[in-house]
Amino acid sequence: MIQTRFHAQRLFDGQAFFDDLVLTIVNGKITAIDQDTSNVDVIATGLVVPGFIDLQVNGGGGALFNDSPSVDNLKTIMAAHARFGTTAMMPTLITDKFEVMQQAADAIAQALTEGVPGIVGVHFEGPHLSVDKKGTHCAEYIRAISDDEWRVLSRQDIGQVIVTLAPETVSPEEIKRMVELGIKVCLGHTNADYQTAQKAIDAGASGFTHLFNAMSPLQGREPGVVGAALLNNHTSCGLIVDGFHVDNASCKLAIQAKPQGKIFLVTDAMPPVGTDQTEFALYDRTVYVDNGKLTSTTGELAGSSLDMASAVKNTHKGLGMPLDEALRMGSLYPAQYLYQDQAVIRGELKQGYQADMVVLNDDLSVKETWISGKKV
Repeated sequence: MIQTRFHAQRLFDGQAFFDDLVLTIVNGKITAIDQDTSNVDVIATGLVVPGFIDLQVNGGGGALFNDSPSVDNLKTIMAAHARFGTTAMMPTLITDKFEVMQQAADAIAQALTEGVPGIVGVHFEGPHLSVDKKGTHCAEYIRAISDDEWRVLSRQDIGQVIVTLAPETVSPEEIKRMVELGIKVCLGHTNADYQTAQKAIDAGASGFTHLFNAMSPLQGREPGVVGAALLNNHTSCGLIVDGFHVDNASCKLAIQAKPQGKIFLVTDAMPPVGTDQTEFALYDRTVYVDNGKLTSTTGELAGSSLDMASAVKNTHKGLGMPLDEALRMGSLYPAQYLYQDQAVIRGELKQGYQADMVVLNDDLSVKETWISGKKV
């Protein structure tokens, strides 16, 4: 048994702020919380908050998941994001050949078997998308779902699975089949009309990938996918708050329109996170980094260089959201989306939860990151 007494001088447990609480951590989980500060192993002098959970991570630390779907690559990406407070992530494979999809699933399965900290499943962003709304995805690899993909999606050894798809390319029956497999289906990279999006939601689609980006817009006579996202109160939306992907006013409108808890922060991060890279290869193109903005040689935004700590800070400072709500958007709400059908063990610092914690400085930069009660 490994036990740690962790004294948080200031703590946000996911719901409220407290002073001088001591967490007893046994084998990676919080087993008790008290105010006896006389016998502690660790004293945290910043603001201790639940670890951030990022459901859309393409790369980091100079590595892109698509380029080398391996456990070593996953460790590199996770380590880069852990520096910025991410304690759980969904490595994201963007549209690619089936062989790459299969390799990615194998790598995730191996990482979960080995207990690689922070890897909780996989997000397949594609390949069943709209060519019209492909963004930086490669049109050559966009395809209809086949038996090959079903074999991967039916695996029981790859953790929680998110699939981003365009509902005009995948039928409601196929969406229902995915949901029955336990997959979280998100609509994205889609040019569908409102009715098509609504049929997908009725079939069990529960989320929207990077709201506003690469989806049919809200208009007066055609609500589009954005309209479906904002109108359906039981669905959740990932939001990239980096100042490039979505205007701050649109971010605020979405947060105001959706019920509390139904907007969570994502990074859509690419290899430059945690590095000083100024460019990297994507498919047959080059992506350039300019003051944090990632642009492909073909003109599109190509993911982001955002980290979760910055996303939380941007939400608090740039959007004017209260700090507790910005923190929840980076931890509790993605946890609730990911684990909505099962016991939630992340997103809060409470008895029985995993000891995934971040210690923040006054400027909301990350001082320390802890995963399963271990400082990383």
